[in-house]
Amino acid sequence: MNPNKRPISVTIVACVYLLVGAAGFIFHFRQSLVSPRDGALIELTQVIAFACGAFLLRGANWARWLALAWMVFHVVISFPQLQKFAVHAVICVAIAWILFRPEAGRYFRRVRIEPA
Repeated sequence: MNPNKRPISVTIVACVYLLVGAAGFIFHFRQSLVSPRDGALIELTQVIAFACGAFLLRGANWARWLALAWMVFHVVISFPQLQKFAVHAVICVAIAWILFRPEAGRYFRRVRIEPA
């Protein structure tokens, strides 16, 4: 595989993060008006998800770690509800597998040449 070519699996995960971040921000916006402190924290998590998606597409290595941390956070906060916990855990494992496979690792470690 060409290390400069983004694996399709990384593109899909990045697009899901973009979608979840944007849709979550819009969906939870009303809550941020009702409960500003809680709403602001929820909106922050959505902005982080969107940023993960955007920077995954750009090949930023830190973004895959942040994307995994974001998903682990969701696993932890869903713990009291066993069904949500299980779903989030399975998604977390899938994301980790996709973002940390050797093919993805080569993409995130590639040498970038900035335009002049």
